[in-house]
Amino acid sequence: MIVEMNVPSPGESISEVEIATWLVADGDYVEQDQEICEIDSDKATLTLAAEKSGTISIKVQEGETVAIGDVACTIDTSVEGTASQSVFNTDDPETSSSSKNIQTVNTSTTSYASGSPSPAARKMMAEKGVELTHGSGKDGRITKEDVLLAKTAMGKGPGPRGSEHKKMSVLRRKVAERLVAVKNETAMLTTFNEVDMKAIMDIRKTYKEKFKEKHGVGLGFMSFFTKAVTRALKLFPDVNAMIDGKEIVYYDYADISIAVSSPKGLMVPVVRNAELLDFAGIESEIKRLAIKARDGKISMDDMLGGTFTITNGGVFGSMLSTPIINPPQSAILGMHNIVERPIVVDGEVVIRPIMYVALSYDHRIIDGKESVGFLCAVKEALENPVDILLEGEDQVVKSLNL
Repeated sequence: MIVEMNVPSPGESISEVEIATWLVADGDYVEQDQEICEIDSDKATLTLAAEKSGTISIKVQEGETVAIGDVACTIDTSVEGTASQSVFNTDDPETSSSSKNIQTVNTSTTSYASGSPSPAARKMMAEKGVELTHGSGKDGRITKEDVLLAKTAMGKGPGPRGSEHKKMSVLRRKVAERLVAVKNETAMLTTFNEVDMKAIMDIRKTYKEKFKEKHGVGLGFMSFFTKAVTRALKLFPDVNAMIDGKEIVYYDYADISIAVSSPKGLMVPVVRNAELLDFAGIESEIKRLAIKARDGKISMDDMLGGTFTITNGGVFGSMLSTPIINPPQSAILGMHNIVERPIVVDGEVVIRPIMYVALSYDHRIIDGKESVGFLCAVKEALENPVDILLEGEDQVVKSLNL
């Protein structure tokens, strides 16, 4: 009797899934309720268990996307096995398919040792002349997909030329899809400018020790940029708006998404009502969110919303980039590294710490005039922080709450 194993649904609204990993090989003898396959979706990962005991015939390869209810494999219950795991010796050309000789394997050993190919992969490796020592399957098993990917390698060399294939997580694939969608569904442009950071660096040099002693956080560049951005968003409200169908939604507050690095990748938690926070409040909130991201405790609530994003590639050494909009927002500001460069000030060439900044924006909602004006307003505030962000020379101490 042939039993069909159908792809189950991980939950509502999911119409298709991906066969992530086969835990057994084609032709293996499986016991009833034995886990045979792992299935991935964008919401959950689940395991498929054998409904009956018998030999398995795999119908869908690892990495393939299938619809809910499709047949993933069949089980031939007419073949009897023992408590030990059994597999067909399918690679022996002298073995007759009609005789169905069974080779018994000790259950303490997996069907395929780490780095061993599946039957289909072994056949392809022999045909294509490919040599692999490790694969992307369970316990390093080499799959057919690994062999296909290995064929993209160019030629041979005198030294070691190993490679490693790692399956993309569902989360990473969703992020990739989202970023591609931004490029395809928005009219994204980027405008650039440069900022003389000397004034901010002078303020930090003078007050950073008192600031840290008083507030328990450092006086970083991000608070200056956040204050400059919230000011510019008031001057250019189109940059703080979003498209919703056939309408434009304008916000009278500034929830600033701050890109931070974490062990799981880039996270973008939100500083709520940043326009109401002082320097200490901004720095404290960024530190709190960064620690949560680093410790893997960041929540969806921490990352939901946001009306504008700031990302700092400069901490990794980036000189210039075109950041991608964080949807459904309409713009993102990219910070970069600070490098001493020669510039002209009052007719003289001087050396100043310069940062290049980039504003990527959705041209469907933000025109060139607004985008350039916004970035110039940010530049103006950053180059004149005492007068614009700290309310004048006699108010610096008060503004920093020292």
